[in-house]
Amino acid sequence: MKEGAAPLTDAATAIEMVNVTVATASDPNSALIEDVNWTVSQGDYWIIGGLPDSGKSDLLSTAAGLTRPARGIHRVLGREIDQLSEDEKIQMRLRVGVVFADEGRLFGHLTIAENLALPICYHRNCRLAEVQERVEQILDMTGLSSLAYSTPRAVNRSLRPRIALARALVLEPELLLLDNPLRGVDPRQSRWWIEFLSALRSGHEIMNGRKTTLVVTADDFRPWAEQGEQFALIKDKHWMLLGERSGLRTHAEPLLHELLSAG
Repeated sequence: MKEGAAPLTDAATAIEMVNVTVATASDPNSALIEDVNWTVSQGDYWIIGGLPDSGKSDLLSTAAGLTRPARGIHRVLGREIDQLSEDEKIQMRLRVGVVFADEGRLFGHLTIAENLALPICYHRNCRLAEVQERVEQILDMTGLSSLAYSTPRAVNRSLRPRIALARALVLEPELLLLDNPLRGVDPRQSRWWIEFLSALRSGHEIMNGRKTTLVVTADDFRPWAEQGEQFALIKDKHWMLLGERSGLRTHAEPLLHELLSAG
């Protein structure tokens, strides 16, 4: 941390965006979503809907501090991203977990256990054997113990997002962002995800009982309609807050009803 910098402290707000324009990392001048005004409080459970290629992945990347917004103010865990030093950004990102779409960006040449150990060893400069207990704990609690020494390529595709989730959990993030985790997942796997995320939200043993703030993107609202607590949509480059779960069925927005009856 640079001299004189304020430490990253606990904050009631996990994510705050004020008049943010979301762009892609490859083209920071191209607006994907405009005028995002959004506050995620600690302990929230948000579901963000939108059609494929509407910008949901880029929104999560921006929310996590991995991609800079084209304009606007963006705070994570109470600190404005642009005001953080590189060391402070690393410290902040250790508190934010991301489960990427497209099978989680796993390392195909490493075993699943090695995929989980990598973020711990990278940040703590340790060897796999030193974190084996934590890796085994995470694998056990996510139902992946039997696959520890397989590579992601050798595992059923529907299980790969769960491996990515397990990897995101090894550092015990306070804020967890998940990009369309149920895409391509069978109904049995979907039930596991819904139940596991609900337990994380309430305070899972895997996080030592601490409640996790959740933000999930989805092409299909049906699995989440009785789980998420706050909802929003991305439509035609615009950000739309829908409110709480209780008002979903009576909301007038056509795209919402399309996502509630997807398929």
